[in-house]
Amino acid sequence: MNIPLTDFYRFENGELVTETTKDIFLGKRTVLFMVPGAFTPTCSEKQLPEFEAAYDDIIAKGIDQVICMAINDDYVMQAWGKSLGIEKVRLIGDGNGHFSIGVKAAVDKSNLGYGARAWRLALVLNENGMVEWAGVEEGKRDNATDDLYVDSTPARVLDALDQIDAAKAQAAAAETQALLDATES
Repeated sequence: MNIPLTDFYRFENGELVTETTKDIFLGKRTVLFMVPGAFTPTCSEKQLPEFEAAYDDIIAKGIDQVICMAINDDYVMQAWGKSLGIEKVRLIGDGNGHFSIGVKAAVDKSNLGYGARAWRLALVLNENGMVEWAGVEEGKRDNATDDLYVDSTPARVLDALDQIDAAKAQAAAAETQALLDATES
């Protein structure tokens, strides 16, 4: 799956800056995790702080950037990061929800008064914006009352990165062996 081409809006020195998914993701191997909302309990007490704490371990596995995204505006995302002392994870507001809709993560949380939100998930994206791995919390649906945080944790991401690296090493070894076999015949 390719990530959708969408625009993201942020303010820098009082000026509106627009970045596209190409600007943000292409050429960079990325761990992206999506949360239901800034300042919400599980996102604030667990998910974002845990990714911040695991940032160096994730980067050491060949990742160029770790991004947290929510259907919130940039002002809210930056205030949330500041309130938690986030310095490493990049926070991006998907204010219009277009990216969340494009990756089929958008859900309705009107039952809680939240409106449109992203379902909790984590993705490993290669340099071309292709999904290498997805950890999507079980039970994705509109107006869910549960809020699982099991499959999109930093520990799951790190395990997935190890599995991806092992599969790449195995494929490279098989290719090398095939070349050696071809030269011997």
